[in-house]
Amino acid sequence: MAASTAVRAAVSFTQRFVRVSPDCSVCPLYRLNVCAGAAVGRVVDGFSAPNRRLGTSIGVCQSADSSSPEEDERVVNVVYIDRSGQRIPVQARVGDNALYLAHKHGIELEGACEASLACSTCHVYVSSEHFEKLPEPEEREDDMLDMAPMLQENSRLGCQIVLTPELDGMELTLPKVTRNFYVDGHVPKPH
Repeated sequence: MAASTAVRAAVSFTQRFVRVSPDCSVCPLYRLNVCAGAAVGRVVDGFSAPNRRLGTSIGVCQSADSSSPEEDERVVNVVYIDRSGQRIPVQARVGDNALYLAHKHGIELEGACEASLACSTCHVYVSSEHFEKLPEPEEREDDMLDMAPMLQENSRLGCQIVLTPELDGMELTLPKVTRNFYVDGHVPKPH
């Protein structure tokens, strides 16, 4: 009896799972208009997709063929200040990652672990007026920041800064000293 109940429950779940249309509005492929099976607002066989918010790493992905900020109405202006004090203004989209944005524009912010929270080479100082607008750092980020030389109150890891409209005009200053993992002279390149 228990076995037949389990089989019926499994079959019922499988039928519901197969017939559910995904909520494409949260999919990165939908945003890029490359989804082959977009079913937003469409009901398939009497079933519709549950609205589940899934955590993805869309904010930390990088792509050479992504749309330019001019094409998107949600532009965020960021100024990087490099080790020599030179100000480098950059336009970005909402949802971009500060580390990958720096790589895209040739700013020497290392990011040896590629945003996996395993190093502190993307350590930056955030302008005071924008520091409070960032979400609180996770414990893992705090642990990695403890390894960063020249730590300050406004220190954050660039890989954990995801741009929002509130961060428009933010200044990110690169510390004078960093603990590099790359061989001397290596310049990180986006891939």
